[in-house]
Amino acid sequence: MIKAASVSGLSPDSNDTADGFWKFTSSSVFAATVVTTIGYGNIIPLTTAGQIFCVLFALFGIPLNVVILNRVGKYMLAIERNFCNFLEKKFDRGKCVRISIHSISFVSSALLYFMLPMLLFKAYEGWSYAEAIYYCFITLSTIGFGDYVADHNPAIIYPEWYSCLMAAWIFFGLAWLALLINHSIDLLESVNAYLRGRQNAQIQVEEPKEQPEKGLKVEET
Repeated sequence: MIKAASVSGLSPDSNDTADGFWKFTSSSVFAATVVTTIGYGNIIPLTTAGQIFCVLFALFGIPLNVVILNRVGKYMLAIERNFCNFLEKKFDRGKCVRISIHSISFVSSALLYFMLPMLLFKAYEGWSYAEAIYYCFITLSTIGFGDYVADHNPAIIYPEWYSCLMAAWIFFGLAWLALLINHSIDLLESVNAYLRGRQNAQIQVEEPKEQPEKGLKVEET
């Protein structure tokens, strides 16, 4: 009975009832958590038609969302590369500039997608800093335990822009993770190409040393 009442929007702490979880803002967050495979579990479809629609929506929405996030991550990486190439032409130390730009981009993105949401959740949800950063990590990593969920407390009156901002944060935060994945792949490929180049150079240096020894053996025979 308590579980059914909480799903309907009743807050046992303040004895208040929210105006329903299936609002436009909360429904947009639910759609975002479905296609991103976060799946908090705080809002679920209860009717058979809603469950069937959710299955079809996830069946087509999840692959499409993966493609979009991958594209957005590649575009963000391309913008960063073009900016690095522009600065490399202006300065002599190209590698130092590239490393500095990548480091600044990583730090600023971490502040944008972790620190600022942490302050926002602390202010509106009443969480501690540890709980807020824990929620940010669990959400952006798509683990989605559901023990902490923003915009879900019936005792709190949230502004209208809160859920929309949360949905945008989830989307662009996952795109930022896609950027980090693409950037890590790019770095690994660069390291692999560098190691292969050194290995090929060592082979080319060793081959001339072996040829005279073969010639001496032929003369002896």
